[in-house]
Amino acid sequence: MEKEQQKLSDRHPQADALLVVDMQNAFVDGPDAVPGHTMLTSMVEALLDKARSAWAPVIFLQNDGPAGAPDEPLQPGWKLHFPPLSGEVIIRKTEDDGFDGTDLDAVLAAFGIHELVICGVLSEMCVAATTRGALERGYGVLLPHDAHATYDVPAGPGSQGVPAAMAARAAEWSLGDEIRICASAREVHFRKRP
Repeated sequence: MEKEQQKLSDRHPQADALLVVDMQNAFVDGPDAVPGHTMLTSMVEALLDKARSAWAPVIFLQNDGPAGAPDEPLQPGWKLHFPPLSGEVIIRKTEDDGFDGTDLDAVLAAFGIHELVICGVLSEMCVAATTRGALERGYGVLLPHDAHATYDVPAGPGSQGVPAAMAARAAEWSLGDEIRICASAREVHFRKRP
């Protein structure tokens, strides 16, 4: 019976909370949106629906970019693409790692969170840095492959450019085997809270 439950858990990963990283208009709307932004927003929306249906905590990270940046505070690109509902938490940040200089760890502890689903942008920057920050603090992390994205990586000296989809996959790979990765947000389930 225990093996059957483990197989079911492996096929349908569960988590306690959803952490939405930098899903701001500058990155997911308009001509400067990440490649595949339509799929990304639909998968993040699916995660939001699942978390909200289970009454799981939803935490939004919102990056405060420097003056003149697309995500400069209080500018149109800075606004969150998905409006938080009452009781959902917004944590503003200035560093890639959402734990750095914020009260994210205290918020997760207050909710009694152990397992997080992380989604959003940019895969190799804020998503990866926040995932590493979560792992360092002992949280389990589930990263749905179709619920994070980034931009194409331009060619550098002596190298070719890297398409966004490959850069996102490389970001997953760089996180090592401490995280769980599933193919789709559709596979994720949240533990129901009382």
